[in-house]
Amino acid sequence: MSLSKEQMVKLFTNLVRASHYDKMMYRRMMQGKLIGFYHPAEGAIAPGVGACTFLNKDDNLNPHHRGHGIGHMLSKGIDVSTFLAEHTGKETGCCKGRSAWHFHYPDDKVYQQSGFIGHNFAPAVGWGYAAKVRGMGQVVMNCSGDGSYGEGRAHESMLMCQNWQLPVIFFCENNGMAIFSSAEEMHPTEDISSMAQAYGMPAVIVDGQDVFAVAEVAMAAIDRARKGKGPSFVECKTMRYNEHDIGTPDLKGWEARSEEEHAEMRKREPVALATERILADGILSQTEIDGIHEAALKEIEGVEDFADSSEISRPSEAELLADVFVD
Repeated sequence: MSLSKEQMVKLFTNLVRASHYDKMMYRRMMQGKLIGFYHPAEGAIAPGVGACTFLNKDDNLNPHHRGHGIGHMLSKGIDVSTFLAEHTGKETGCCKGRSAWHFHYPDDKVYQQSGFIGHNFAPAVGWGYAAKVRGMGQVVMNCSGDGSYGEGRAHESMLMCQNWQLPVIFFCENNGMAIFSSAEEMHPTEDISSMAQAYGMPAVIVDGQDVFAVAEVAMAAIDRARKGKGPSFVECKTMRYNEHDIGTPDLKGWEARSEEEHAEMRKREPVALATERILADGILSQTEIDGIHEAALKEIEGVEDFADSSEISRPSEAELLADVFVD
């Protein structure tokens, strides 16, 4: 599946926006201006953009926790102006400042986020079953990291989706690291996607640093699911440039990751690679590229102003207990 010029421009624009959002979140966390955690996405920003840019509004999405799903959600077309406000505990946040980063955009079919690894798999089966019953061509983009595929729920969900031929895409963003543990230690094979073979599920591996390659693979999986041909597995080989979350040591096992490893990884930075491709193919000029960066920075400036000027969330006791069903 080849990409049109318009599609490549859309992907590049979303990639630039996502990258600048991630840098802004990192900066604000270091300034002490966020509540809770932040799991930076630098190095691994392309998979979410490629996976979600061509989803429909009514497609279900479970974003990956890296970058707190910002690349996934803005690429899907979600108004993420409330994203930062939520992270700063403001009443204008998507969950009224109650959740920190466990966001919720129900009108755009993003229903949950959780600190529990592999929490997403069982709901994805339910969303996929509902989509099949409705018969309206919806798909489920179920994004998660390599570490989550050590959970039993992942295997149960893949089995059920394959048996019932549900329109679910298992989208694995494999950065080779689960907090401190390497993928080599946690999985018996190099490719997480090999697990799909046990269920007769088609699987593909793609360069997760190349947003255009990711999008082509994702679009094929989305098209297959829409046509009722069942689930598929996409494994993006990507990289995590920073620590798991800001403030946690950047270790691999018991050892700090070396400067040499970091330098080697950064040779394949996704925005730089995409820029090189866009210029080489004559899709955009350098002036147009500069304009996309400027527009992204202006967008983020507005988001910061909105969050900073919003009221701090101070719910009453009655509000806090309103949705508590067991005490």
